[in-house]
Amino acid sequence: QLQASGGGLVHAGGSLTLSCAAPGRIESIDVMGWYRQPPGKQRELVATMHTDGKKNFGSSVMGRISIVRDNSKNTVVLHLDGLTPEDTAVYFCNARGLGWYEGDCLYTSSSDNWGAGTQVTVSS
Repeated sequence: QLQASGGGLVHAGGSLTLSCAAPGRIESIDVMGWYRQPPGKQRELVATMHTDGKKNFGSSVMGRISIVRDNSKNTVVLHLDGLTPEDTAVYFCNARGLGWYEGDCLYTSSSDNWGAGTQVTVSS
């Protein structure tokens, strides 16, 4: 399972850094990034990054977000500035299109893999 760190209680106007790592003998990951689910709402895109560097951002975070990925370590780091109470949500790390080794066998999957979710609460 993806391992995430960061989150917690943050004051409005502050910033947030979330880190995620894919453990194990990973050969490749097509896309890594973050989604979030605000209270009472559906899960939405925050930011993702492809292996080739292509990035996708959610409309609500454009202009105040950065995402960095280390393909050699299978990690992704999200940084979000200018937090408001509307950024309060459970944030989920996501990895899609994995290739991994078990013994000498290489497995691949196009499915989504999710972390457990980390709560971010922005106080006004």
